Amino acid sequence: MSQTNQAEAKSGWRRRWPLIKKILTYVFFALIVGLLIGLARNLDWAEVYKTLRNYQAQTLWMAGAAAFGSYLVYCFFDVLGKAYARHDLPIRQILPVTFVCYAFNLNLSAWVGGIALRFRLYSRLGLKPSQITRVFTMSVLTNWLGYMWLAGMIFAMGWIKPPASWEIGFTALRGLGAGLLVACMVYLWLCGFSKRRSWTIRGHEIQLPSLRLALIQLVLGAANWSLMALVVYFMLSQKAAYPEVLGILMISSIAGVVTHIPAGLGVIEAVFVAMLADEMSKGAIVGGLIGYRVIYFLIPLLFATLVYVVLEARAKKLRSSNQAGDQQTVSQETG
Repeated sequence: MSQTNQAEAKSGWRRRWPLIKKILTYVFFALIVGLLIGLARNLDWAEVYKTLRNYQAQTLWMAGAAAFGSYLVYCFFDVLGKAYARHDLPIRQILPVTFVCYAFNLNLSAWVGGIALRFRLYSRLGLKPSQITRVFTMSVLTNWLGYMWLAGMIFAMGWIKPPASWEIGFTALRGLGAGLLVACMVYLWLCGFSKRRSWTIRGHEIQLPSLRLALIQLVLGAANWSLMALVVYFMLSQKAAYPEVLGILMISSIAGVVTHIPAGLGVIEAVFVAMLADEMSKGAIVGGLIGYRVIYFLIPLLFATLVYVVLEARAKKLRSSNQAGDQQTVSQETG
């Protein structure tokens, strides 16, 4: 192809790009709406109403406070990503984006909330794809580092005894816990003492954070999982011991990830019923978990949808403000 033809092809692509971008945006919105409708259809709303109606106000307030704390902690995952990706977005813009992504991630899968929404919202605020990838990587690592630390400690200490019918036994579970703790320690050692700080995998550079940042990851990740379990503990009316609830949540969450079911619908309930069958009735367990889903999944999703609409409406204005701030900073440094 001649240089003239190449130039004409690029020019034609630039002219068509705004229309293509608009079509892709409408398709994305339609996908989000479709997923929300599908999720709503899979819930027994009469049972949800009946379950919540029987709760005392104090229980709901305590569970709500724990859920709020969990979401707040998770929002700071992306604040860590700010330091890791070295971008200049203000924290006041990072927190609502992370809140929206987390709520959609929990309800509609990581592909929608964790990846698609992150790339769309952050790119509209001015971040480069490489920076968004680093923010996402930091968030995922923080979440699962906290999981491995907590689950490793709970399993290794023998706080959870799987039912006899399960293929994994008590000893194997303790061995798994020890392995998770070793993996955490290896990660911390690499962050603190490894001389090689980066690797390139399939064209993507992976860089180790500092030991200080890794320790903050561990604390924030563990805090998020602990608060999440506290919501379940309150919604089960505190009839099961908190360490046991935390351990069962660890098992059920990984089972939900393995099965690729959005929000782990049915998987979390099945694991909790199997593990708590000797302590509580099936109805009480399922009812409590329905309440947990409303408090931790659905109510935040409603707020996140509203926040998402606001972010979309204000994205251009915020991006212009960010670019103006960057230019002012550069002029001050050069002046």
